Amino acid sequence: MECVVQGIIETKHVEALEILLLGLSGVHKEILRTHELCLKSVPNLGSVSSEVRLLCDLEHAEPTWTVRHIGGAMRGTVAEQLSVLVRTMVESKVSKNALRLFYALGYKLDHELLRVGSSFCFYRGAQISVTVSSINKMPKLHATDEALPVTPGIQLVEVTAPASSDNYSEVASAMSSFCEYLAPLLHLSKPGVSTGVISSAAAAASSLMSDGVSTALW
Repeated sequence: MECVVQGIIETKHVEALEILLLGLSGVHKEILRTHELCLKSVPNLGSVSSEVRLLCDLEHAEPTWTVRHIGGAMRGTVAEQLSVLVRTMVESKVSKNALRLFYALGYKLDHELLRVGSSFCFYRGAQISVTVSSINKMPKLHATDEALPVTPGIQLVEVTAPASSDNYSEVASAMSSFCEYLAPLLHLSKPGVSTGVISSAAAAASSLMSDGVSTALW
């Protein structure tokens, strides 16, 4: 299970956001370059369709693979009152033969994309991960070197934290508190809720770029 919120930011303000994240987390960014393949099951595998994502980390000398399944979101009055989306999520490391295995099981490639950007992982009331990335599409199968931005000039920001049925409320609260620090640069909301860029981003970015963040903000 995980808690998640998303937002978008103009590429020209990403450096300012990274400065802010460095100050808030006290950790340096990690480079993100991930080839993501979305696979869907065919009807003969069951009445309920299944979707899994294979993630290939291209930043390693030897690419590493992860399989991720994202399930349904938490529903009900409690879920509606939370500022984050709580959903089931299971992932595991796999070998480079995973794609061949899923094809053999009857899964088909639905789409693929390349995420390029940075990530920050740290503890602040919960184990929080922040990714800032450009989403790119490929003109032909697996052609990551030819990938082009889906939305030029715009990057996706995603904040996630692992949770369980026992502590999701505390994790959601910790995430919400952290996200308030990012409010001058972008608006974060549950996935699927369109928010757009915010008018205060340019001024906030200018201030961060001129002053920098020399100490962690706690």
